[in-house]
Amino acid sequence: MPPRYLKKGSAAENSTNTLSLEVGSIVKEVIDDIRQNGDDAVRKYSEKFDKWSRQSFKLSKEQIDAAITAVPKHTIEDIRQVQANVRQFAQAQRDSIRDFELETQPLLERATPPIAGQIPNSTVAAMHMAGADEIFILGGIQAVAAMAIGTETIRKVDFIAGPGNAFVAEGKRQLFGEIGIDLFAGPTEILIITDETADPFTVATDILSQAEHGPDSPGIILTTSEEVGRKAIAFIDELLKELPTAPLAGTSWKAYGEVIVVDSIDEAWKVADEIASEHVQVFTRNPRDALEKMSAYGALFLGENTCVSYGDKYTGGLWVGKFLRTCTYQEVKNSEASGELGRLCGRAARAENFEGHARSGDLRAQKYLKDEYSWIRKAGGPSVTKRAMI
Repeated sequence: MPPRYLKKGSAAENSTNTLSLEVGSIVKEVIDDIRQNGDDAVRKYSEKFDKWSRQSFKLSKEQIDAAITAVPKHTIEDIRQVQANVRQFAQAQRDSIRDFELETQPLLERATPPIAGQIPNSTVAAMHMAGADEIFILGGIQAVAAMAIGTETIRKVDFIAGPGNAFVAEGKRQLFGEIGIDLFAGPTEILIITDETADPFTVATDILSQAEHGPDSPGIILTTSEEVGRKAIAFIDELLKELPTAPLAGTSWKAYGEVIVVDSIDEAWKVADEIASEHVQVFTRNPRDALEKMSAYGALFLGENTCVSYGDKYTGGLWVGKFLRTCTYQEVKNSEASGELGRLCGRAARAENFEGHARSGDLRAQKYLKDEYSWIRKAGGPSVTKRAMI
């Protein structure tokens, strides 16, 4: 039996496409303006989008210290613990990689938008504690463009990482190549796979934890139990009545929320791989089965003891390799080996119709194995005989 929907999202595909085109057009306009007019354009868009305009968006040491002082002590301790968790996980990832060089003095710029016209003290504290060299109160596409392009007061960066709304994501997409980025991100996604053992209230709570990211964040419940699905829907409706972020989460759930019922857990694994969600929580009798049964996902969260929200607070949103540059080198020390590789290169490259590639191999095959190639002779290159006489 095909999957059955207890709830489908109301958003139409064509409206999503239209929105994407509008976002792309606006983002291009902002990038072009900042490229042309620098800080003046940054101030214009910061005022337009965030009602925040300053002569300098960069925080002074005194402002950073004041922001940290304004943060409650327990919040500072929480930030310190979260950063220790993420750092420990990243170090374990890094330790799995051998023979790399570490840049000891990278310049770390951080940017965060104002909140209701105010400096977000806790965020500034977290940035400072994470090692930021410069902190800017600046958000949205104007921050992405300013840091990617560089202005009179904001230095150009090599790499931009971090989440944002559709305009931020589109800005990173358009500027990729000019700078490196962490990933091409869409709206935050969550898929929760359940069987009859799952707690519907937990399912509902965790769906809304990600729906509050924005009005276009998909949240899908994929279950073998119609009862769990229906109860989760009812709990979501109830929770939205008093959730402070309900205007966002409720819009997202109405437009992009889905509840799908399948006949077996094996079918659930198959459907989940077709959905290929960014975040997948598994509330089943044997959640670790997902490690063998699934292959298309961003991150798995196994069992009701964990959740997507823990990902940000313990493992982090990226893996350490995003901040490593892979460089390779090649040195063929044996002349005979170079000649043999040259023969192989010549044959393989000609099979691909890359004559120029092939000739680089031919030349070494002639130099080191005394093969002879007419194109070398016609071009006045060294002959086998002349080479042998050297």
